[in-house]
Amino acid sequence: MSEIKTNVMRILEAHKLAYKSYNYTSSGAISGVEVAQALGEDPKQVFKTLVTVSKSKKNYVFMLPVERELDLKKAATAVGEKNVEMLKSKDLLPTTGYVHGGCSPIGMKKAFPVTIDSSAKNFATVIFSGGKIGYQVETSIENLSKIVSLQIADICE
Repeated sequence: MSEIKTNVMRILEAHKLAYKSYNYTSSGAISGVEVAQALGEDPKQVFKTLVTVSKSKKNYVFMLPVERELDLKKAATAVGEKNVEMLKSKDLLPTTGYVHGGCSPIGMKKAFPVTIDSSAKNFATVIFSGGKIGYQVETSIENLSKIVSLQIADICE
């Protein structure tokens, strides 16, 4: 049986970047914490990808541990905006090309600035969506920064 490759995996390979992929489709996991449990990984190392929009209609992507919540004030400050709000679910697919639960910072329709929570520095690698529900990829922040415009900041509540 050949393993399904997501667009995210193809992009990582095209850049010759090392990564590990996970498939949790048979686990029934829905929430990020359930995904971490299904993978047998530390929820502090498994990151969710959230998309926000500012008053100026700019989109920003934030990555944070699945067990934490995004602090919208800290997030806005990190990207130099007065405030940001979560992108509405109905706008996620047209804006990013991804569905809720399968949103990855890699391979979005447009290259949006990505901010990853400073807790990511505690790990050699981080695990995040492979761009499709049921798939995750693991790579270093350094590798991720070679594909997306990445900054590190304290963005959690």
